Amino acid sequence: MTGRARCLGVVIPAGGLGTRIGGRTPKQFRRLGVAPILALTVGHFRRHPAVGAIVVAAPAGHVARARALLAGGRGPALTVVPGGATRQESVRLGLEALRPDLGLVVVHDAVRPFITRRLIDAVLDAARRAGASTCGLPIAETVKRVRERLVEATVDRARLWTIQTPQAFRAALLREAHDKARRDGFTGTDDAMLVERLGHDVRVVPGSPDNVKITTAQDLRRARGRRP
Repeated sequence: MTGRARCLGVVIPAGGLGTRIGGRTPKQFRRLGVAPILALTVGHFRRHPAVGAIVVAAPAGHVARARALLAGGRGPALTVVPGGATRQESVRLGLEALRPDLGLVVVHDAVRPFITRRLIDAVLDAARRAGASTCGLPIAETVKRVRERLVEATVDRARLWTIQTPQAFRAALLREAHDKARRDGFTGTDDAMLVERLGHDVRVVPGSPDNVKITTAQDLRRARGRRP
């Protein structure tokens, strides 16, 4: 591979304990077919020719478990670090563990195992042009603002999207966004939101309805009926 081909770093925040799914095993370690969800997700990036390094931020009490699960796989260098108390902190810790020479960084949820090479490439292409990108889907259903179970208003959905990962950024830009958020004591719902706070544009590319995030027991049951 050329230097440009291996210019990409990947941070996979996997630091949550997944309490909404129930049980003692964090959701990223639950099996989905032949392998745990985390291994399936990481595998997509291990096979990508542009990836030069992967960092997984695992729950502090499950770092050894994650290392054992991901050991021995082929592909780019893979590091497992302890995650933080929030997703945002886990991403920041993952960024700190990446090599400084990587020009682009992708952030992808550990529990989105149905990602495709095509979607990764689309987000990367947009980030190379714009500096920051995410994927998502336009909202198709009626949206209402509700307070105490009463409708306050119907919201114009024409410009509303639900946002997914992967998200991709120039590495320096993402580090600047996380540094500012930390200084300001600000917590966002995704990394694109932190970049938006810098006044930087974030380009959106079409995501996929199949790119689901496994959060609840019902999500897991549905996912087990599919093949990543």
